Amino acid sequence: MKRDTIEQLIAWKNNPRRKPLLLLGARQVGKTWLMQEFGKRQFKKVAYIRFDLNERLRASFEQDYDIPRLLEAIQMDAGFKVTPKDTLIILDEIQECPRALTSLKYFCEEARQYHIIAAGSLLGLYEHSGTGFPVGKVDITHLYPMSFCEFLNATGHELYVEALEKQNWQLITDFSSKYAELLKLYYVIGGMPEAVSTYIDTRDFSQVRAVQQNILLGYQRDFSKHAPSEQTPYISLLWDSIPEQLARENKKFMCKAVQPNFRMRDVEVAIQWLMEAGLIHKVVRISKPAFPADAYRESAFKLFFLDVGLLGAKSNLPVSAVLDGNRIFTEFKGALAEQYVQQEMRVCSSVTPYYWATANSQNEIDFLVQMGLDMVPIEVKAETNLQAKSLKAFCKKYRCPTAIRASMAPWCVQDMPLDAEGTSCRLINLPLYAVSQIMKLQKA
Repeated sequence: MKRDTIEQLIAWKNNPRRKPLLLLGARQVGKTWLMQEFGKRQFKKVAYIRFDLNERLRASFEQDYDIPRLLEAIQMDAGFKVTPKDTLIILDEIQECPRALTSLKYFCEEARQYHIIAAGSLLGLYEHSGTGFPVGKVDITHLYPMSFCEFLNATGHELYVEALEKQNWQLITDFSSKYAELLKLYYVIGGMPEAVSTYIDTRDFSQVRAVQQNILLGYQRDFSKHAPSEQTPYISLLWDSIPEQLARENKKFMCKAVQPNFRMRDVEVAIQWLMEAGLIHKVVRISKPAFPADAYRESAFKLFFLDVGLLGAKSNLPVSAVLDGNRIFTEFKGALAEQYVQQEMRVCSSVTPYYWATANSQNEIDFLVQMGLDMVPIEVKAETNLQAKSLKAFCKKYRCPTAIRASMAPWCVQDMPLDAEGTSCRLINLPLYAVSQIMKLQKA
């Protein structure tokens, strides 16, 4: 498989001011594979330590932070000399040895010439816990589920990715039916690497679903294993409520959808835990499209899963409903489309999306993202319905120069009239399967 994040790791390797690197991401997104593949491609030697299976090295790191002694222990375990220029040191499952996590601070201060990359499950929970997280002494890269383009590459559709990256809109339009077919497939399989590889090997959707259900079960076990015991019931209830919340036309998070008598104080810790575990993402409502966006944050928000395929599995959505587009899928396609769009923006563009709505939620803009000096509104349509009353009203109110409508309609750029005086907005009709290009549209 090809993961785009490897380019970030190469840039880190070549940075003379690099620090030890922490690779953050939810369980099962492919952190171990990525680190090992990076080591194979870029280094002559790889010293791989997995702390949950290596009691000897775990004991060494728990003694003290004597860096020369730790390097000797790593060498003894690896069976070769660890040299700064051509060796990658991988510290995997580092959460099983908290002192190893803290040791990255001392590697940064005393041995920055060594290439050290660390990863583990639920490391986001350590970042703000005051348990020795090496704040300011590590570089951090996030790994997410595979994007749609990574999925296309993995399934043998590299030329489709090439057309998207070149923004060859005529060619993309000519093959729009095939792109639409592949996007529906991605909705079902999602971007969890094991689910993608299972599909490639078997072409059996029941086996893909079994993989997804096992991943979800593993997350559920993490709740009871790693979360504070008093929070476990709240985390489970919140997690179970997200598909239902996304299925509504108004996707604003509602506490009563978790439990009828819940207030925000009952679930705010559970929300934060799931976010820091990388399992959900929050999209906050802002009152106006202005800078800095965080200054206009409101209390309302929407919650999304980490992966569109896991959302379908968690919802017990029949595979045939998505692929055939039957009536059952009609009830949920808006949820999958929005989940997919926010996921693509995070994975491909590393942007933080917001959203906007009136107080009564009569009018809503699905997402707002910063593009250059503008906050650009994005409306998501699951099919080819191009009515855009809320989008037009929003652009008229805030005099937006550019707006994006993501749908299954072909690419085009048009002027959207806003008033009788001839004021208009540049409206980009962006196919859903091309959302990976959304931050490159300034040149379109």
